[in-house]
Amino acid sequence: MTADSGRTVEAVESSDTLLASLEQEGEIAADYLEGLLDIADLDGDIDMDVEGDRALVSIVGESDDRTLLRLVGQDGEVLEALQELTRLAVHRETGERSRLMLDIAGFRARKRTELAELGAQAAEQARSTGAPVKLRPMTPFERKVVHDAVAAAGLRSESEGEEPQRCVVVLAD
Repeated sequence: MTADSGRTVEAVESSDTLLASLEQEGEIAADYLEGLLDIADLDGDIDMDVEGDRALVSIVGESDDRTLLRLVGQDGEVLEALQELTRLAVHRETGERSRLMLDIAGFRARKRTELAELGAQAAEQARSTGAPVKLRPMTPFERKVVHDAVAAAGLRSESEGEEPQRCVVVLAD
């Protein structure tokens, strides 16, 4: 075995270890969230996935079940709080910081689509006018989605300001 193939084996083992760790995060989060759903007497199924370097956990219900939306709150505020509590529960079990992403009733997925469109529109505006485009203040999750959309459109963006007024500026370059 050459050094190159040894590194390949190590990379595969490292990837497998990361995947197992993220799956464990998802399982811990699912158990925690099932307990919360029981306490709140809400029905919902827990879906788990891994995307890139983070665990994704979703609480889904019937398509006409609006009760889960109470766990989203206005503009996702309750969802953000539940995500932080879930991350703390994972940290308590593993001793490791979690970057897990929580979605409830498809709220974050819909928000991601809207923000990607906003980023693409801002990139087009910056490209056509040649001027920077400053967007409204956003959460870190929202900013990341917009930055990714701007990069996909071939432009550059930066975050500026201080939380909670931190916003994305799309640069015309």
